[in-house]
Amino acid sequence: MSLRNRRVLVTGSAGVIGREVLRRLIDDDAVVLSVDREPLVDIGSQAIEHLRLDLANADLTMLADFDPHVVLHLAAAFERSRESPGFWPVNWHDNMLCSHRVVDLVSRTPSLEVFVFASSYLVYDAAQYMSADARVGAVRLPETSPKETRNVTGAAKLYTEAELDFVTEYLRPDIRTVFPRIFRAYGRGSRDVVSRWVRAALAGESVQLYNAGNQFDYVYSGDVAEGLLRMALSERARGPINLATGVARRVRDLIDAIDSAVPGFALRVQDEGNTEDFESSVADVELLQNTLGWAPGTTLGDGVAQVTEHERSQALDDR
Repeated sequence: MSLRNRRVLVTGSAGVIGREVLRRLIDDDAVVLSVDREPLVDIGSQAIEHLRLDLANADLTMLADFDPHVVLHLAAAFERSRESPGFWPVNWHDNMLCSHRVVDLVSRTPSLEVFVFASSYLVYDAAQYMSADARVGAVRLPETSPKETRNVTGAAKLYTEAELDFVTEYLRPDIRTVFPRIFRAYGRGSRDVVSRWVRAALAGESVQLYNAGNQFDYVYSGDVAEGLLRMALSERARGPINLATGVARRVRDLIDAIDSAVPGFALRVQDEGNTEDFESSVADVELLQNTLGWAPGTTLGDGVAQVTEHERSQALDDR
């Protein structure tokens, strides 16, 4: 199966996952419309039309005129799990309003067949995997886990899932919607803790570590992109599907992986103790594997090595 010659709309395409998606779509000879407020970098192809616009308030006529067969809606804003008051309007603008306008627009385009919405594990009830003391093992979260959104980002994600359910039930029963619930994604050139710590390691800087007992399901952005496209192609992929490795790694494992790529980093990590409840979450990926016959294959060590290679290259280019 292939997306060759299919019209594919990708929002949030300049982000760490979006760039990985675009590279794969170029290789697949898809007809792509890329949308982001930021310019595209590191793509190396003129085969993609890229629009720089704000989906929350711009004229979206060009998106409707594109009349996509497939939509990959990745555009979103995130903050730390404990969000600041200043993030409230950002969430409304970049998550709620942006997603509503995209769903409303493309659900009325006649050629639409598949809408893949990048959701998040933040829709699950945090009481399941947060605790006052560090756990021995992580809590496995299937798609049927109770939902009690952890923060306003999680609330926005769950609301958009509900909007798309409404669209398919009442307006467009002919389209297929998929909600990959992505866990802790990281990748080349991102703003997550992995890239930040790798940059600090290469610069010989110290970093502060809080809640060393936290456990996360780290999933590499290239694997996320591959999973998103496989969901777009598979008729069996419908509704919420966890997108992660199914393997919990402690923050100390991340430190060790960076230390292997940049020796001496672990000696510059300053453990500041515990400042909040511990997180111990991991995805149940049985549905992912059964639906796609595939699961993410990039180990944390391999992913960190790729991020480190990228950051080294960027540092040389900036000289």
